[in-house]
Amino acid sequence: MQGIGKRFGPVRALKEVDLCVNRGEVYALIGENGAGKSTLMKILSGALAPDSGTITLNGLPYRPRSPKEARRCGIAMMYQEPTLAPHLTVEENITLGLEKHTAGFLKSQRSGVAAALAGLGHGRIDPRKPVSSLGIGEKQIVEIARALMTNAALIIFDEPTSSLSSTDTQALFRAIKALTQKGIAVIYISHFLEEVRQIADRFSVLRDGASVAQGELANTPPAEIIRHMVGRPLTEMFPRIAHAAGEELLCVTQASLPPALTAASLTLHRGEILGIAGLVGAGRTELLQTIFGLQKAAGGAIYLRGAGTRPLWPASPRRSLEKGMDLLSENRKEEGLAINLSVKENITLASLFRFVGRYGILINEKDETAAVSARIAALDIHCKGPAQKVAELSGGNQQKAAIARILVDESDIILLDEPTRGIDVGSKAEIYRLIGALAAQGKGIVLVSSYLPELFGVCDTLAVMYRGVLSPIFPRDHWSEETVMQWATGGTDACILTKEILL
Repeated sequence: MQGIGKRFGPVRALKEVDLCVNRGEVYALIGENGAGKSTLMKILSGALAPDSGTITLNGLPYRPRSPKEARRCGIAMMYQEPTLAPHLTVEENITLGLEKHTAGFLKSQRSGVAAALAGLGHGRIDPRKPVSSLGIGEKQIVEIARALMTNAALIIFDEPTSSLSSTDTQALFRAIKALTQKGIAVIYISHFLEEVRQIADRFSVLRDGASVAQGELANTPPAEIIRHMVGRPLTEMFPRIAHAAGEELLCVTQASLPPALTAASLTLHRGEILGIAGLVGAGRTELLQTIFGLQKAAGGAIYLRGAGTRPLWPASPRRSLEKGMDLLSENRKEEGLAINLSVKENITLASLFRFVGRYGILINEKDETAAVSARIAALDIHCKGPAQKVAELSGGNQQKAAIARILVDESDIILLDEPTRGIDVGSKAEIYRLIGALAAQGKGIVLVSSYLPELFGVCDTLAVMYRGVLSPIFPRDHWSEETVMQWATGGTDACILTKEILL
């Protein structure tokens, strides 16, 4: 790709970008949210047409008019946001556009689908299961399996591990290594620099639509890559703001939601950041959804601000919001945002009562816009303004908009499910600082994350979910990545060994 340029109205998204990828290598494309990475890859995969520049593939001119034409030329792309058909099965999604026929009849590819899923460590996913029944992490696995089955010469992975555990990530890396050994090229987009250094050979950094650095990853320190990404040195990845645990805010006893949630008990205090680790499908999301009232519990109880008060269940999202509890969903596209509404409408959707005028009827739009503008500035959301459709933002900036809604709502109990999913390294540090500031204000925070460095860098206490069972909660310093993985993969079978290590 040489001199690629692209405009969206007055916005210059790409500025004469060059990119050269060799057969059989993993090439990392790095940059902040809105830097132009996804736009560049959409051009390569046929979803967008460039305004300027040329592309060659295998030495021949290449200008696809559609993703279908790009696939025929040997280029496949796995998008950051799942692009699955929820009403179809896993097999039908993975083979969509790759169907095989015999005498006019559709031929089953179930064995190939099962092999692709097994190669990613998820052979337990039934190819006959509808995709709508899967969690966001399992949908990510299906998306990856679809890319692996395309028999492409070049595969683009856009944030493939944003909802995956470390175990799933390593399975993906093994699959990618197998692809490169067959001569297949891979372009890998990720905000996780340690992953990039583990899997990729060379890199390019985009900033504000321009290519600002290229090189060999083995010869480039992480701090230099970060400096190119954000335009300044990043002195602290996990900033710590002083806070201390106070009175009890939330008590959950023996929560159950068959089959995903078997037995989960936890206590959260004011000023505490409680982290929950575990593998994809372990029940972490189901736990948060049950506490918040999105799913109906089969057993157990939840108490707010002291175990002596009446239990909240049966809970509902409306009642939880009224009681001062809020949830950030891991699935921003389908659950976390009203994608067709504006940035302002999304940020204030759960707290419109705060902006009602003195007669209690009309919204004070001046106050609402001022509050939204303050959150946009605080989170550095790249948008044209509060009135812009949230669907027009990059994935990372959509995530920031979802977080901004939590800030405006000002709840005392905040449930965060993968809060930094798809967010660049500079923005992550600001989100971590924000979480610490919320704890310093006396908020109680439950943080679910598949990224262990995030849990160890941000949280005060940790617990691990294994097949619907939550481990005891221990201070963060009593855990190690090894003991977390023992619980995550062995559950109660690892109980004795882990307790010896912890104590």
